[in-house]
Amino acid sequence: MQEPDITSELVEAHGLNPDEYQRILDLIGRVPSFTELGIFSAMWNEHCSYKSSKKWLRTLPTTGPQVICGPGENAGVVDIGDGQAVVFKMESHNHPSYIEPYQGAATGVGGILRDVFTMGARPIAAMNALSFGAPDHPKTRQLVHGVVEGIGGYGNCFGVPTIGGEVRFHAAYNGNCLVNAFAAGLADADKIFYSAASGVGRPVVYLGAKTGRDGVGGATMASAEFDETIEEKRPTVQVGDPFTEKCLMEACLELMATGAVVSIQDMGAAGLTCSAVEMGDKGNLGIRLNLDAVPVREAAMTAYEMMLSESQERMLMVLDPEKEAEAKAVFEKWDLDFAIVGETIAEDRFIVVHGNETKADLPLKALSGTAPEYDRPWIATPPAAPMEPVPEVDPIDALKILIGSPNYASKHWVWEQYDHMVMGDTVRLPGAGAGAVRVHGTQKALVFTCDVTPRYVRANPHEGGKQAVAEAYRNLSAAGAKPLATTDNLNFGNPEKPEIMGQLVGAIQGIGEACAALDMPIVSGNVSLYNETDGSPILPTPTIGAVGLLRNARNLIGVAPQAGDVAVLIGDTAGHLGQSALLCEVFHRADGDAPAVDLTLERRHGIFVRNNRKLIQAATDLGDGGLALAAFEMAAAGGIGVTIDDGDTAALFGEDQARYLLACSFDDAEALLAVAAKLQVPISTVGKFGGDQVTLAGRSAALAELVAIYRSSFADKVT
Repeated sequence: MQEPDITSELVEAHGLNPDEYQRILDLIGRVPSFTELGIFSAMWNEHCSYKSSKKWLRTLPTTGPQVICGPGENAGVVDIGDGQAVVFKMESHNHPSYIEPYQGAATGVGGILRDVFTMGARPIAAMNALSFGAPDHPKTRQLVHGVVEGIGGYGNCFGVPTIGGEVRFHAAYNGNCLVNAFAAGLADADKIFYSAASGVGRPVVYLGAKTGRDGVGGATMASAEFDETIEEKRPTVQVGDPFTEKCLMEACLELMATGAVVSIQDMGAAGLTCSAVEMGDKGNLGIRLNLDAVPVREAAMTAYEMMLSESQERMLMVLDPEKEAEAKAVFEKWDLDFAIVGETIAEDRFIVVHGNETKADLPLKALSGTAPEYDRPWIATPPAAPMEPVPEVDPIDALKILIGSPNYASKHWVWEQYDHMVMGDTVRLPGAGAGAVRVHGTQKALVFTCDVTPRYVRANPHEGGKQAVAEAYRNLSAAGAKPLATTDNLNFGNPEKPEIMGQLVGAIQGIGEACAALDMPIVSGNVSLYNETDGSPILPTPTIGAVGLLRNARNLIGVAPQAGDVAVLIGDTAGHLGQSALLCEVFHRADGDAPAVDLTLERRHGIFVRNNRKLIQAATDLGDGGLALAAFEMAAAGGIGVTIDDGDTAALFGEDQARYLLACSFDDAEALLAVAAKLQVPISTVGKFGGDQVTLAGRSAALAELVAIYRSSFADKVT
């Protein structure tokens, strides 16, 4: 097949600007082949190289005594004691999910699961964070159905419990939904597998499913804005097979136990290209590939197509040559392909041969470690203008509006489509704050959450970034778990626009400050930029995934109060209504500043809740909707009424940070107040649980009436 001539139009179509193409010419001293152009395009795009964010990502705190492996590998690894480690990461599949929602979301789940088990960990939990356009937008219902079905279809068949997540709606996502997938697994702390190749002359082995044309150019597509040509991008979306992935995991874990694996890397974005280059780069070795040996499922595939295919359920491994027969037998047993497709070489070269013809011969380091890096100009987000006054509202009427919104209604329609009990270790169901799973065969439990409030980040990226981490910290603390570490998924618009780059910089600075102050280092993550359609960006959405540890699962703090429990508020209330849920849903306003985050108070109050868990029947942190929404959600969880004694609109719906609502027996509440007084932790009793009414500052409605609204609104308005 005749390869096309390299023209300026072809270079632009590959997402490379003129300066980057000139850099390629200078590096290799000639015009690249078509396959080489594709390889550079894959490795130098934003999705793979982080060229706009590297400078700022380096400022994040990534170390701590609990950290075994920080960013740079397939997933982060954190020590949980007893020789065990939790391996976890969050990653986006935004662009594919908007184009083809079922397969885009399904393969997003598949990709994040591979990131975990390629490290030698068996996945034990999954979460997702989903952002869709306005409920009445014509595409929203299709996206919601397709994405949710894709996540459930893949995760349920693979056999991993989906235990938590978040779903939001805002017009800013009309043209670009967000699908952020999280997975965590368990491994022996001394048996972690890494991707750095080692040893010259060792075989490079292709594992798993066959290569097809699905997903060719997917990474490049993920690094571009959408426009009216969106439907033409459909062939760049991968197609997943969860049953094959399940077999691939079992085969990989069995193979790892044999000692045959020198290094291993999943084939995700940019497929064979990225996996081979990253393995060579990390090991300071070159790689020679023979594409004639690559298992394919379509006829007459070119070198370009094979190198850029993002077909799913594939791995690349460097093998101990003495154990080749043993390794091959494992994969044949699982009915998966096992093919030696290359070898490691001493030279800094990436050589690709197909049909006895060299299709690419490039300096390997230049493709990965020395990819372009930009210090893009940025403009700090200006301070928010003073807020207009917020009128007083009937608190019950306002609560009905909040719980009648898809943003704050029960998401049971979503999570009931996910298998959250598979493996038999789930100890807290979705919809009840942070999710939790027992560490099988031990008394321990791991607690997981993912959080961000994009309204806050848009108004004040620095405080919004801090708040995302602080809320994750509170969600873990409210469950009684000690926060260990975080992963991030930074979703933003076009970084070439200084105001968008300013959002990214401010958010990273806030995230870094909070992670350091709360001892929650970032150990893995993903950056998704160019989330725009026709120049209209998404809300800045830096999702934080966090993991916490309970030494004994029986110490998990519940979410359901009992009749007679006292409602206890931890933290001070100033009544901050800027960027609040009340302002957005009731008044359709988006003004004011984000709430300030005092990290010293966050830390102190979180430690107080965790240390006094024996006095607490149920707990939740206060976030969107403030005290009123938190009190209702606890009442709904317990199936009993609640009375909040008094408070104006700001006190009931304000979103001041570092606050928790607790349910305690009368005697335990008295004891908790005494402890808090000694430690100077702000605490007050604000009401009680019991009866069948929800009463806010003297206004009442039947709990059953409110729960009916809460449970029906999501399905009624977006499905």
